[in-house]
Amino acid sequence: MINKVVADADAALFDIPDHAILMLGGFGLCGIPENCIAALLKKGTRGLTCISNNAGVDGFGIGLLLATRQVKKMVSSYVGENAEFERQLLSGELAVELIPQGTLAERIRAGGAGIPAFYTPAGVGTEVAEGKETRAFDGKSYLMEHWLRADFALVKAWKGDTAGNLVYRATARNFNPMMATAGKVTVAEVEELVAVGELDPNQVHTPGIYVQRIFQGKNYEKRIEQRTVRHTGND
Repeated sequence: MINKVVADADAALFDIPDHAILMLGGFGLCGIPENCIAALLKKGTRGLTCISNNAGVDGFGIGLLLATRQVKKMVSSYVGENAEFERQLLSGELAVELIPQGTLAERIRAGGAGIPAFYTPAGVGTEVAEGKETRAFDGKSYLMEHWLRADFALVKAWKGDTAGNLVYRATARNFNPMMATAGKVTVAEVEELVAVGELDPNQVHTPGIYVQRIFQGKNYEKRIEQRTVRHTGND
């Protein structure tokens, strides 16, 4: 069994060049590769195209890379929590491709499955359809969308073993599993790294065949993007 363990995020991302295309897992701030983002920040890699459901928030997540102008293009579904993202978009400093969330998920899944294009009704008759082929199936119009693939996929899991098998926990099992299949090189950071054989094969969400490098992360903040509370009457 191949041991895919590297020491840390710096070692895992040593060969990411300027102008690379990256996928970064997570939904909001849940399940994001915090250690990998910190390593990219320190490394200073520039001109990045980042494919991610969202763009983080000011001062955290991908928002850190936006603040240092390391990102040239965002391919995302939801970007409403980041004032710096908005400023760069409106000023023309940042290229942005906004994609309906289901379409984004399916384009990534298609990239991992080797399916170069597919048809979806999402976006028909809107700006999303501009420049895209439209076909009718059973009397309904559909857009042709192309797969998404990346030079590097950076994902975050709850547990992983030295062969790269991954288990995600709860909501962190969002864009991470599909992104893990769609990168030429997939880097996984995990909260707990175990030996081969310690994970129940029936609980593995990403088989190790998709993962090239894995390391145990540290110092996770796990911020809550929008904290919602209610009074119980006992406050």
